[in-house]
Amino acid sequence: MKPTLFVLAAGMGSRYGGLKQLDGLGPNGETIMDYSIYDAIRGGFGKLVFVIRETFEKDFREKIIKKYEDHIPVELVFQDLNDLPAGFKCPEGREKPWGTNHAVLMGKNVINEPFAVINADDFYGKDSFAVLGKALTEMAGKKNDYCMIGYRVGNTLSESGSVARGVCATDKDGYLTTVVERTAIERIDGKVQFKDENGEMVAIGDNTPVSMNMWGFTPDYFKYSEDFFINFLKENIDNLKCEYFIPLMVNELINNGTARVKVLDTTSKWFGVTYADDRQSVVDKIQALVDAGEYPAKLF
Repeated sequence: MKPTLFVLAAGMGSRYGGLKQLDGLGPNGETIMDYSIYDAIRGGFGKLVFVIRETFEKDFREKIIKKYEDHIPVELVFQDLNDLPAGFKCPEGREKPWGTNHAVLMGKNVINEPFAVINADDFYGKDSFAVLGKALTEMAGKKNDYCMIGYRVGNTLSESGSVARGVCATDKDGYLTTVVERTAIERIDGKVQFKDENGEMVAIGDNTPVSMNMWGFTPDYFKYSEDFFINFLKENIDNLKCEYFIPLMVNELINNGTARVKVLDTTSKWFGVTYADDRQSVVDKIQALVDAGEYPAKLF
């Protein structure tokens, strides 16, 4: 059974403005997502699932899904603020989605095989999909054994400002011990640095693995996520800004000994449009990959 690619596309891209998932950046108007899907198909993935906001469905079907349907089976699921476990009600005034792991939960009824989770608006690179596709194919029939692509932090920075990343620590066998969401990561005076809880800048090595939200799970992950979401809501329901992130769930499973997560290295360079000023540099990088023969000029 081939693994599934689960694409998180419910975000609006507030910092960049507009629906950056639909922005044509390739030589023939390709979106970043088109490259991910092209790489996933050649990396051995057999199905696509998108999670979007329902209000975006018509546009999405016309502009996005049509392109892929002849190449790979596609399913659509929706993330909604009111989609909460029994006994919970979305508090008045909440506008922010419930976070990436809530989005992942939306796939529970359509995914029954090992699956990868990615962001719609991140360029992950050919090698990362090849590495993850192979690992997920080997995970068929297993439980509690997950993986993630660990990008080298120096390969993931923006030239236009600071970024947030999940900074990872691993044990001697390459399994994740912690992933901590760090904000305000940038290169200052030649060193990669982030701002810690006390507002102090802390330097880290260029090859420190970071999570770019490229995970590999087996379907048992959905049940753990449902159970833990209830605990999360009990503690946080009245906080209008709190979010149920994937690293939060992963940390929980690692800390209580339920699951382990192998950190897979990749030579791929991540890039994306975090800020509007990043756009031209992404266009140039994609063009360079096309010129080098990594991708055809027209993907689909």
